[in-house]
Amino acid sequence: MRREWCVDTLQNNKLYYMEENIMTTQEIIEVIKGLSVLELNDLVKACEEEFGVSAAAGVVVAAAGADGAAAAEEKDSFNVELTEVGPNKVKVIKVVRELTGLGLKEAKDAVDGAPKVIKEDATKEEAEEAKTKLEAEGAKVTLK
Repeated sequence: MRREWCVDTLQNNKLYYMEENIMTTQEIIEVIKGLSVLELNDLVKACEEEFGVSAAAGVVVAAAGADGAAAAEEKDSFNVELTEVGPNKVKVIKVVRELTGLGLKEAKDAVDGAPKVIKEDATKEEAEEAKTKLEAEGAKVTLK
């Protein structure tokens, strides 16, 4: 069965089905939810051909949103990178020593070598704490 859709921009971008039934965005989503995987695949291919776009990333997002359980996992380990030392170099060296357990020379070399990863594979809490302490002394920190 062939379906023809039409968009009327004068009517709040609502989609018309066969120019008779007005469908809102939510109604279109409900229709899509009712499609089988094969029908959804055909719809995506037809949209790609019609509009000359690729939906590769959109399909992953749509699948994750529809499933809920397949949502992207939150990162569980972070690298704390000292990107800029700031005006209080001595205080930043002290914080780096505290966070890493390095000696004075090693901590100074790490700070002088910025941008440099100060702490690897830290938990979210540890990384946030390290970032807070370093930024309190004027340093700029990036969590990766």
